[in-house]
Amino acid sequence: MGFDVSVVPFNPDGWGPPDATVAPPSFGGGSSAASASIPYAPFSRSDKLGRIADWTRNPPGPAAFAAARDAVFDFAGLEDSTALASADDASFRLVDGKPPPRHPRFGPRWRFQQRPQLPQRRDEEVEARRREAEKERARRDRHYQQNRRSYHPQHNRGGASSSAKPSVDIQPEWTMLEQIPFSSFSKLSFAVADQPEDTLVCGAIEYYDRAFDRVNPKAERRLERFKSRNFFKVTTTDDPVIRRLAENDTATVFATDAILAALMCAPRSVQSWDIVIQRVGNKLFFDKRDGSQLDLLTVNETAQEPLPEAKEDINSAHSLAVEATYINQNFSQQVLLRHGEKVTFDEPNPFATDGEEAASVAYRYRRWRLDDETSLVARCEIHAVNVDPRGERQFLTLNALNEFDPKITGVDWRQKLETQRGAVLATELKNNANKLARWTAQALLAGADMMKLGYVSRLHPRDHYNHSILSVMGYRPRDFAAQINLNTANMWGIVKSIVDVCMKLGEGKYVLVKDPLKPQVRLYEVPGDAFENEYVEEPLPEEEQVRPLADGADATALEMDAAAEVEAEANGATASADGEAEKRVGTTAM
Repeated sequence: MGFDVSVVPFNPDGWGPPDATVAPPSFGGGSSAASASIPYAPFSRSDKLGRIADWTRNPPGPAAFAAARDAVFDFAGLEDSTALASADDASFRLVDGKPPPRHPRFGPRWRFQQRPQLPQRRDEEVEARRREAEKERARRDRHYQQNRRSYHPQHNRGGASSSAKPSVDIQPEWTMLEQIPFSSFSKLSFAVADQPEDTLVCGAIEYYDRAFDRVNPKAERRLERFKSRNFFKVTTTDDPVIRRLAENDTATVFATDAILAALMCAPRSVQSWDIVIQRVGNKLFFDKRDGSQLDLLTVNETAQEPLPEAKEDINSAHSLAVEATYINQNFSQQVLLRHGEKVTFDEPNPFATDGEEAASVAYRYRRWRLDDETSLVARCEIHAVNVDPRGERQFLTLNALNEFDPKITGVDWRQKLETQRGAVLATELKNNANKLARWTAQALLAGADMMKLGYVSRLHPRDHYNHSILSVMGYRPRDFAAQINLNTANMWGIVKSIVDVCMKLGEGKYVLVKDPLKPQVRLYEVPGDAFENEYVEEPLPEEEQVRPLADGADATALEMDAAAEVEAEANGATASADGEAEKRVGTTAM
């Protein structure tokens, strides 16, 4: 049997079948009438195509072969085709390669839990998680830095401001001689062979009041102001006792305990400071300028979060330094037994005039022998005296730490001092490492048997005039130095190295400046008339003149007291005005 292709119509007018076509006979040689049995179904491009012919249909026997021959093209059984198409659709899955939408949750943990993961090998999955964690960490770091720049645009990490200036203006005519990094200080070590000897002791001190050892946050004591007592911060060359000792060739190097402590603890400092060094003959004098940074106590110097720089802010670095100095002076006088017995020494206070009440302080002029040719004399301060249970006399140094805002420091003293004293001290050691190291060094230089640390806090975080004493703790200087990792051999090694460098210089004036941004100090040679104020202004009329301060007296307490009096007067005026208004209202009602 053959396959008849039949007649293919020809279109002479164009391409495609003619308009009127002759229906081809059925396959297999049938007549044109049989063309109706040819299966045909209209469809569009959007429809899914099924089978054209199904050759898998097996007829049940030879008799059904002729009927099944045309059945392969028979689409009359649409239910079968629809069922097959539905089965194909059910087994079809669309693979979407696009990432899912990001969820607004913070942290890589949520993203790992909720993000659908395609099947992949285990090492690829671990690598993907690591990349995602690194991206998330980088995003958090960028967010943190942006927030810090928005709140502190002038600061960088470590407490040092990117716009910080040195404590003294560096003049163009100054010559830099040395630049010493702090990393070289950590390797120094020097042991003083002999114990220091007291060449002279001046002043008078009062006894410590042991009742303050029982002060706690529940039984706090208000901090008092001592306007009548004068505090003196006299530099080395202005000290008449040191001048006398220098004339007698008692030593070759002269300094004060505050200056030596700044040198000994220089690697812990962040803010800039400066020391004036004068070489006169074979003698060396370490001085400080009038109004030097060494006269003020730093606050949160070594904290990670920097303080604002605006001086009008009560929590700025300068305002807190003035407040801390004011607190420290008043605390050192309040914890004493006033109007009682005093311990006097060889000579009276060398800076107080007749009839002037000086603060309780004793000056010990102590001498250390550094080598066969070099000896050092330093003026050291003792603030109080105490009697131990064995009846022996003890010398004390008194200092106070101040709390200004618990939200900034992160520790509330009124809640933690009774239960977690160690945590409070650890926080202060982190935020004020340089200040505590200096106090410890000064206590060691003065030969104090005990150092008392007071914890003083504001009555309110926004009130920087009124304070309360929350607690007082005592430490032995050597034990406390070991606790804060302060090595005495390294301290003396720093001083000895600076002395050796300066002894090689010629006669003249020099300045040692701590760099405000880098952990290093620079030594400059300056003119002989540097830091001397030669300006003389015309005298004011008597009615406009203000009584001058005593020579060497500290103006910090007076400055704070004057501001407090102004505020008190303003509050009093407001209160009196309110009282008058209430009286007028009452009279009208009657």
